Amino acid sequence: MANAAPIFAFEVRYVIELILLVFALIIQGVALVHAVTQRADGFPAIGTLPKGGWIAILAVCLVLTLLGFGPISLFGLIGIAAALIYLLDVRVGLRDLSDGKGFW
Repeated sequence: MANAAPIFAFEVRYVIELILLVFALIIQGVALVHAVTQRADGFPAIGTLPKGGWIAILAVCLVLTLLGFGPISLFGLIGIAAALIYLLDVRVGLRDLSDGKGFW
């Protein structure tokens, strides 16, 4: 019975890291797709980085997360932060700049 606890602990850690990886990839993927589908003239209008800058940041972070650094590494945490900043600040600004309607 003493050997069962460490094996179970590693399985729980694996499941938690897998859930975090899926969450990170979804958040970064949604942010990247949204950045690609937006008009380039809207980004300077809200006073943020240009469209190419956001696409580069989000794409590099997504690739580094996919290459195995994982969501708990420094690159993974930076990628999650960049995606959340984009989704919670830039996306809202772009939506307010347009008519405010739409799926995104």
